[in-house]
Amino acid sequence: MLGIFLSASKKKRMQVFAELYEFNEQLLINLKYGRNPVSKVAEPFKFVPSVIKGEKVLNGKDGEVLSEYIVNLGKSDAVSQVDYLNGRKAQLEKLKNESFNDYKRYSSLYVKIFFMIGVLMAVLLA
Repeated sequence: MLGIFLSASKKKRMQVFAELYEFNEQLLINLKYGRNPVSKVAEPFKFVPSVIKGEKVLNGKDGEVLSEYIVNLGKSDAVSQVDYLNGRKAQLEKLKNESFNDYKRYSSLYVKIFFMIGVLMAVLLA
């Protein structure tokens, strides 16, 4: 159980960056064709509306990345927004892939380590 609990932060980080990447893609499509408000585009996502409101979804450097991304949304004309979002696309894809790999690597590691500790404790107690 402790291994699953420790891997929860990696899972949340992975989900946030995956959602942010998809939100970025939806926002690009919206700016080119739809022109809906940013809050309307963010509705189907779990973490993005909280990020837009300025809530701390992630801590540390990841939280700073989210804050920097949100600062410029909706502040300029559509052409500038498309350029900004296209510029951020590569960074978000990199963070999405990095967080997925970290989650994949560390979550299974945590579960295996604490499972082995549990087995070791059971053997020692028996």
